[in-house]
Amino acid sequence: MAVSIQPNADVSNESTIGDGTRVWHLAQVRENAQIGENCIIGRAAYIGEGVQVGDNCKIQNLAQVYEPAVLGNGVFIGPAVVLTNDQYPRAINEDGTLKDASDWEPVGVTVGTGAAIGARSVLVAPVTIGAWALVAAGSTVVKDVPDYALVAGTPAKRIGWVGPAGQPLAKLQDPEDIYECPTTGKKFRERNDKLEEIEVND
Repeated sequence: MAVSIQPNADVSNESTIGDGTRVWHLAQVRENAQIGENCIIGRAAYIGEGVQVGDNCKIQNLAQVYEPAVLGNGVFIGPAVVLTNDQYPRAINEDGTLKDASDWEPVGVTVGTGAAIGARSVLVAPVTIGAWALVAAGSTVVKDVPDYALVAGTPAKRIGWVGPAGQPLAKLQDPEDIYECPTTGKKFRERNDKLEEIEVND
């Protein structure tokens, strides 16, 4: 399937765009960015230089993904989400001169397979968002998020667990550390603040 790039999108010739990916109006994809197959890059989204995006990702309108972010397969980045890259931002040096690329070292955000970042959230680098995690809309993430975690707030804190289907997991009464997906019936066990999928007869 062919790549589809709207005429008024700004896509560097030095970027790599996978088959079936669609880049919408006013989006900007910088040099050496690598975008996988079957992705959607929404209107006015920004993909920074050297950013890596896996297959089947959706990066919605006005999202800002700054280098050196790495997104796994199947990641959802909601509208107006920002993935930062500067721990100690300043426009100028101490002597008043304008900072350039040599005056600071960018740090990135890593987002695991299937994770989703809700609208207008800010991920403050360096952080890692685990596989299948869900960041609620409007959150500010300042520390790593475990796989399957549901986090919300400013700063974001874990308020539950979610499965790959995206629904909050229900905690079973017996045993207490077992959770179940209401959509698929898959079961998970919590151990040491981490979640892992288990076999039904485990």
